[in-house]
Amino acid sequence: MARKAWIGAAVLALLTAACGGPQSRVKQGRVAETINQAPDRRSFVEAIGIGASDPALPTETQRKSLARDAAIVKAQFELLSMLKGVSLEGGISIQRALEVDSTLEAKLKETIKGAEIVNSEFTSDNGCVVTIRLPKHRIEDLMAVRWK
Repeated sequence: MARKAWIGAAVLALLTAACGGPQSRVKQGRVAETINQAPDRRSFVEAIGIGASDPALPTETQRKSLARDAAIVKAQFELLSMLKGVSLEGGISIQRALEVDSTLEAKLKETIKGAEIVNSEFTSDNGCVVTIRLPKHRIEDLMAVRWK
């Protein structure tokens, strides 16, 4: 019964804030000095990642490709960190739920890897800023399946 309460609390914690599209993080080829992020949207959770590559790589395409890959991995890590910090009913966090059920973390990571890449922006030095978005219903579905 307590597990079902976790699901309800997780859903409530994730179902707040405003809606909107991804905002640009790169201005005139540079990452802004201050990045204001509202990760919790009406129907999804959003995270950003900033990546770079080895400037010694021979082609711009290689540098951009590796920077984008690094930014995607960083955004996925940020999304996982955000979700682990969500407090559930009774003060229990998703992190604690993951400790109780060892297979849940693998499923959560798999779900996060399937997050939609909604924006990729390149900087003038071939860095990349990626915005990813995960629909909340996918998290809710995962929690419901795991805790039934």
